Amino acid sequence: MGRSRGQKSRDKNTAKLPQVPQNMKSDGIDVEFDRELADHEDLEAMARSKAADARVKGKKH
Repeated sequence: MGRSRGQKSRDKNTAKLPQVPQNMKSDGIDVEFDRELADHEDLEAMARSKAADARVKGKKH
């Protein structure tokens, strides 16, 4: 009887919530990466990224 009254207004704001948070959206600008201009930190980050990718691929079996 009184059950449907409270449930309709419960989820009013779900349409207003964005699917992707504003701070995670990219500006659409691609940045070119040149290995010759990379410094030590860039090369280290690439090595860590490759190692992480290898770990993830190993866990999917």
